[in-house]
Amino acid sequence: MRLRQPTARASPSRRSPVRRAARRAVRVTLAAAAGFYPAVYAFDRPAAAVYALFAPVAFGVLSPLPGSGRERARTVLYALGAAAALTALGTVLAVTTASAVAGMLLVGFVLTFASACGPRLAGAAPGLQLFYILACFPPYAPGTLPQRLAGLAAGALLLAAAEVWLLPEPTPPRYADKVSRALHEAAAAARSLARAPGAAPASPARREGGVGTAPARGTGPPAVSPPGPRALHAAAQDLRFSRQPPGTSPTGAGRTQRALAHTGGAARRLLEQLAALAARPAPPPDDAPTRELLDGIADCCAEAAEAGRGDRPARGAGRLLETTGAFLEARGEDGPEATGGDPSAAWHARLRARSAVLSTALSALTAAAAVAVARGGARGAPGLPPAQFWYAGLSGPRLWAVRLSGNLTVRSVVLQNAVRTALGLAVARLVAGSLDLAPGFWVLLAVLTLGRTTAVATWSAVRAAALGTLAGAVAAGLLLTEAGGSTDVYAALLVPVMALAFTVGPLGGPAWAQGMFTLVVSTAFAQLAPVTWRLAEVRVVDVLTGSAVGLLCGLLAWPAGARAEIRRGMAAPLRAACADCASCTRCTSCRRPAMPGSRPAATRARVSSTAS
Repeated sequence: MRLRQPTARASPSRRSPVRRAARRAVRVTLAAAAGFYPAVYAFDRPAAAVYALFAPVAFGVLSPLPGSGRERARTVLYALGAAAALTALGTVLAVTTASAVAGMLLVGFVLTFASACGPRLAGAAPGLQLFYILACFPPYAPGTLPQRLAGLAAGALLLAAAEVWLLPEPTPPRYADKVSRALHEAAAAARSLARAPGAAPASPARREGGVGTAPARGTGPPAVSPPGPRALHAAAQDLRFSRQPPGTSPTGAGRTQRALAHTGGAARRLLEQLAALAARPAPPPDDAPTRELLDGIADCCAEAAEAGRGDRPARGAGRLLETTGAFLEARGEDGPEATGGDPSAAWHARLRARSAVLSTALSALTAAAAVAVARGGARGAPGLPPAQFWYAGLSGPRLWAVRLSGNLTVRSVVLQNAVRTALGLAVARLVAGSLDLAPGFWVLLAVLTLGRTTAVATWSAVRAAALGTLAGAVAAGLLLTEAGGSTDVYAALLVPVMALAFTVGPLGGPAWAQGMFTLVVSTAFAQLAPVTWRLAEVRVVDVLTGSAVGLLCGLLAWPAGARAEIRRGMAAPLRAACADCASCTRCTSCRRPAMPGSRPAATRARVSSTAS
C-alpha cells in the first residue's frame, strides 16, 4: 500500500490576501456589531455605541497588528489601558480648541515617535491616536466619559475574543526558527565541503572527541543532504527582513532582539560564503588544516542551531576559536613546495581558498556568539572585537534609551515622520475647530489615514481618496434619501456594509477604502440620530479638508521623505571606503607601509554606526 505524503501547511505569508482580508473583516464586523447594537437599542447609550463601534475598527483595520490571533488579542488587551487614558485626556481637553490642539500635537508626536520602539507599538499607534481624536471634539461632555470607556472596553474585549476564537490566524514562523534552520543548512554544507572526495581521514583528536568534535544530535533534526550553492543563496535571501511576515522581524531595542538580528545577518553572510565555497573546487586531500577548519565550522553551526531552538545551552564558539587558532598556525608552515607546482599559480590559489574559508569561520564565530547573547545572556564575545557586541553588556532600559536618543536628531526619519504627522493632526484639529466642522474628527481621520512619507505618495493617496469619497457620498446620499428615518433599514445594512468595506477597502486602496467607509459611517450614524443626505455632503467636505491639510504638511515638511537620508547614509561609508582603498593600494604596492595600530576609516565609520 502506498502511503500518502502529508501536505505542507501554507505559511501565513503565502495565504491568499483576499482570504486574509475576508477573515479579518468578519472578526472586526462581528465584534463591532456585538457592541454597537446593544448599546443603541438595548441601553440607549449613543456615546458608548460610537466607541464600541470604533474600537474594533481602530485595532482591527486602522492598526495593522502583527502576529497570530492570540498575539494580536494580547496586544489589544495591553493597549486598552493606553486607549482609555487617551480617551479621558481627549474628553478633558475638548473644553477649548486651543487645549485640544495642544493635546493633539503632543499625542501625535509621542505615538508616532514611539514606532522606533518596535513593530507592535508601531502597529497600534494609529488606533491609539483615533481614541484621542474621537474624544477631543465637541460637545464638551465630561459626564459621558463612563459611557465612552464602557463602549471602548466592550469593543476591545469583543475584538480580542474574536481574534482568539473566531477564524483565528495561524502563528507565523518565528525568525529564530528560520535562523536555526539556516544554521543547520550551513552545518550540512560545511560538512559536505570537509568530506569532499579525496578527503584525508579525520585527525585523532576528532576521533577521540577532541577539539572540533561534532556535538550529539539528540533532539536535533535528522540529517539532510548538503544543499548546493543555489539552495544556500535562497536560504540566505529568506533571512532578509523584507521577506518576513509583518511584525516578525527582530527590530526591537532589547538585547535579545538585537542579538537575534545580529545572528540573522551573520547567518546570511555565512550562507553566501558557503555558497561561494561550494562553487569552487574542493580542498585537495593534503590540505588538512582547511578540512579541519571546515569541520569546526560545521560543528559550530550545528551547536548554534540547536542552542537557537533551545535544545541545548548556548556556549559560544570556543571550539571554533581553538580550531581557527590552529589553522592560523598551520597555514604558513607548508610553503609553495607543498603544492608541487608553480608557486605563482597553485600556491596563490590555495592561499585565496584558505582566506575564503577563514572569512567563513569568522562569520560562523559571529553567529555562534550572537546566539549565545540572545539565548544564554552572554555579556561578551571572546575572540571578536568588543565593538561588534557593544549591546551585550548594557541593561534593557539603557538599550531603549540608546534607541530613542539615537532618533532624536533632525536626520532621523522616525523623527521626521513624527513631526510631520503631529503637525498635520494639530493643524487639522485647529481648522476643524475654527470652522466648526461637524463631525470634525473625519478631518483628522483623513490626515491620519492618507498621510504618506513623501509628498508624491500623499498626493496619489489624496487624489484616489477624493474620488472614492465622492462616489461613496453619492451612494450614501441616495441611501439616506430613499430610506429616510427608517432605522430598521440602516440596522439591517450595517453588518453587510461593514463586512464588504473591511474586505474591499484594504485590498482596493484609498479610493475603495474611503468610499466604503463613507457608507459605513452613514449607516451607523443614521441609527444614532436623525440624519439627511447632507451627512454625505459633510463627509465629503471633511475628507477634502483633511486631505488638503495632509498634502500641505507633506509639501512643507520633508517632502522627499527618507530619500535624502538614504543617500547620505550610503555616501558616508563609500567615502570612508575610498580612504581604505587608497591605504590598501599603498600597502600592496609597497610604496608606503601601513601605520601600526592605525584603524581604517571604514572601520571607524562602521563602529560609530553600530549604536543606531
